[in-house]
Amino acid sequence: SMLLLSGGIDSPVAGYMIAKRGVKIDAVYFHAPPYTSERAKQKVVDLAREVAKYAGPIYLHVINFTDIQMYIYEKCPHDELTIIMRRYMMKIAEMIAKENECIGLITGESIGQVASQTMHSLAVTNEVCTLPVYRPLIGFDKKDIIDISEKIGTYETSILPFEDCCTIFVAKHPVTKPSLAIIKKHETHLEEKIDELVQTALDTDEVIIVR
Repeated sequence: SMLLLSGGIDSPVAGYMIAKRGVKIDAVYFHAPPYTSERAKQKVVDLAREVAKYAGPIYLHVINFTDIQMYIYEKCPHDELTIIMRRYMMKIAEMIAKENECIGLITGESIGQVASQTMHSLAVTNEVCTLPVYRPLIGFDKKDIIDISEKIGTYETSILPFEDCCTIFVAKHPVTKPSLAIIKKHETHLEEKIDELVQTALDTDEVIIVR
């Protein structure tokens, strides 16, 4: 399965939860230079290394997401930025998953934890995927997740203060009940360049074998 791995607390725990069921894990990280530093990327590599202790070697795909993010920022309403960005992350993760014969995606989402994880937002994000999306933390409280991250040794790395692309471009009042029809309508503003930007991101995928 393909894990969407960020520098946060949740996604490494999600990877561990699925790996301990005996599933082979690969991972994708969305890097946004110059907004995210090399140190932020190193943090994600370090997190992957901790998960690899339980999962075996992980092929970590580093995707340069800056141009896609900037283009969404330019063309779409800012309160929908996070949700549209997440939809493109899921699309790209699924493309990489299919190329690598993965049969599922894994995310660290849990209901209601942030604006992009309300039931409405999860439904809108999920709609772009044809592969199953496993969310092992879906009903967990933050405390439950932190407890596991401490147990598996990822917590100290996760709380290091290096920004990832989800935290850079955040609207002050993100939409909490997005309508799929409206989101899709606004995504038509991206038609001119988005496919080309996605293809470039895939073509410049940097693979790091983490063990």
